[in-house]
Amino acid sequence: MKTLVIMPTYNEIESLPITLTGVLAATDEVDLLVVDDGSPDGTGTWADNLAATNNRVFVMHRTEKNGLGAAYLAGFAWAFERGYEYVVEMDADGSHRPQDLPKLLDKKEQADLVIGSRWVAGGAVENWPWYRELISRGGSTYSRMMLGVSIRDVTAGFRVYRSTFLQQLDLTDVNAKGYGFQVEMSWRSSKADARVIEVPILFVERTLGASKMSSGILLEALWLVTKWGFSRFTR
Repeated sequence: MKTLVIMPTYNEIESLPITLTGVLAATDEVDLLVVDDGSPDGTGTWADNLAATNNRVFVMHRTEKNGLGAAYLAGFAWAFERGYEYVVEMDADGSHRPQDLPKLLDKKEQADLVIGSRWVAGGAVENWPWYRELISRGGSTYSRMMLGVSIRDVTAGFRVYRSTFLQQLDLTDVNAKGYGFQVEMSWRSSKADARVIEVPILFVERTLGASKMSSGILLEALWLVTKWGFSRFTR
């Protein structure tokens, strides 16, 4: 079954080669699409050079950096046009380990959405300070309560979607651009009665490059979840 791993990038020249090479070695059942938002550090050029020698690697160049959500939506559309049956969301920074990818793929035929989860039994994080874990756990708990979803790791970014399921969702009005995109997709999937499986993974804090997380991204997610949550109770 045709499966595409989508990796959004912006200034990931240090981490992308390690992660992408690891994915190619971990499984031979996937192709990879790097969605680069005009990285000035040469990330897109490096990806182009690899794609020129490896027929499993493709690159999409976008001219502006307008968020994780927009990058994934562009990647989804690219996958649909080319008949991929499953699409994978995966970070390029090394936090999502390539060796965990086969575990998610093993469950893909049983679900509409498979999530690599930190917050189910067997899941864990590595090299996080206590307050980072508190924020992440708290964000997932708040989102679950406000949106009425049962997914434990609502904010997880390591996912496998069935393409036919994604195509049934109306993604034309997705609001979240950053961190909140994963929450919004969890909520939309739940409302569509998705069959969801959470697979425990080890999430490793990046050691190369700079994090794209910011207070603005966190505030966007908090505002959107609160707005969506109150809309549930005021209808």
